[in-house]
Amino acid sequence: MTPYRRKPTLSKTRFCTGLQCLKRLYWSFYKPEGFVEEITPQQQAIFDQGHEVGILAQKRFPGGVLVGEDYTRQAAAEKRTQSLMADSNVPAIYEAAFTFEGIRIRADILERLPCNCWRLVEVKSSTGVKDYQLPDLTIQKHVLEGCGLTVPSACLLHLNREYVHDGGDYDLDGLFTQEDMTDAVTERMSDLPEQLAQQWEVLGQATPPDITPGRQCLEPYECEFYDLCNEEPAEDWVGLLPKISETQLSLLLDSGVKSIVDIPEGFRLTAVQKRARKAHEVGGIVMEPRLQSELDNLDWPRYFMDFETHMPALPRFAGMRPYDQLPFQWCVYVQESPKANPSLHEYLAENAQDPREDFITSLLKALGDEGPIITYNAPFESGRLSDLAGWLPHHAKAIAAVQDRLWDLLPMMREYVYHPGFKGSFSLKTVLPSLVPEMAYEGMEVAKGSMAGVVYDRLISGTLSPNEYARQRKALLEYCRQDTMGMVKIIESLGGLVPEGLLTKSRVGVAPSAPPARS
Repeated sequence: MTPYRRKPTLSKTRFCTGLQCLKRLYWSFYKPEGFVEEITPQQQAIFDQGHEVGILAQKRFPGGVLVGEDYTRQAAAEKRTQSLMADSNVPAIYEAAFTFEGIRIRADILERLPCNCWRLVEVKSSTGVKDYQLPDLTIQKHVLEGCGLTVPSACLLHLNREYVHDGGDYDLDGLFTQEDMTDAVTERMSDLPEQLAQQWEVLGQATPPDITPGRQCLEPYECEFYDLCNEEPAEDWVGLLPKISETQLSLLLDSGVKSIVDIPEGFRLTAVQKRARKAHEVGGIVMEPRLQSELDNLDWPRYFMDFETHMPALPRFAGMRPYDQLPFQWCVYVQESPKANPSLHEYLAENAQDPREDFITSLLKALGDEGPIITYNAPFESGRLSDLAGWLPHHAKAIAAVQDRLWDLLPMMREYVYHPGFKGSFSLKTVLPSLVPEMAYEGMEVAKGSMAGVVYDRLISGTLSPNEYARQRKALLEYCRQDTMGMVKIIESLGGLVPEGLLTKSRVGVAPSAPPARS
């Protein structure tokens, strides 16, 4: 493929992309034929959240002026930047624009210092400094100095996880932490000439570089071109063995073993991995005998419970910290006896008010006083209950009683059950459709927890039409019910099986390649 030739350019984002993978850099500029980049609602929510944090960060530099020209008007933005720099009454510039040797940047914040110097401040919505954030600062400092600026200080401004919101206006000095990264950036400057030369060379090629898929496909960010480089692995590919180590995978692949069923008997495997191999050998589910006694020991009535939460970067209510998980929805199915139909109880916050009190009071009422509360990954629900006890101490005693009743289905699956459809994962999203095929998540408007948080934000935004509001509300309710009823159905299906018996047959094949596993 020969791409349409246009003059290559770099930006701070594209430069960091090239450090992750040169093929990703190439395709970010010369899009592959037929490729359409789709931004998921979750990604857009992250972008929007970052923008919100960036706007708030600007307020820490009062009197600053925004360069309002967008990214398609780079020349006009640069002209505006130069005008603001020449005005000594402007203490800071937001989104300052510069170009040097084909590299375009927009600096989040340029703070004026004495002696005609400038401090570069890059705003991040993370709660600490990440190593992969430093190239962003480095390339900006390179461009600024190339344009003739004196930049003695380069800083990262990020959220402070220890900040506790009081419910009023944000204390910006407490909410943000500014860390001077000048020394770390200076150390990296010496690598820039080689890095840039390599990137310019790749962008000048007629075809993308030949790079073997690996960790760089997912770290530090999942590549938008992942599917172009990585074939979908076969269901029995050895890389899908549960918790397989890099050493194990290398030994197997180097010896020509690609299928789980071909793993030699003498090869060292964990108990879970041995169970997975057996499941692939028999073509269906393998269940250890002890599971039946674990299920039989569960008392009645049984409460099946699931939570949905949202993790806003900026704390919304008193007592919250950045990225605290805000519970906004729960679902409980109550099964009184083995033959009784489960009854549904649920709560969903439907406006922008603080949902925590209503969440816990309604939940405590639905859970009664006795009987196991079955969850999938109990530490998550228990952690959210502890959060609520901290925020609402008048409920702490009742919450502790609920925590004492939690029973976790997830470790039961890990210790006693495997099906080839799990593909190495014990996530409910893979376990449920494998054991109860009619409860697949495909086609659901909300099919994962991260999307639930996005839809919740839409629901409480006050911007939806009545019809759209009703549709989004229904989607959230259906998703939480699916997760919760899924646990009921999993236990029903397991209780009706003979240990080590077959539930379904699974087609197996050999993977043509070894892509890195997506989470």
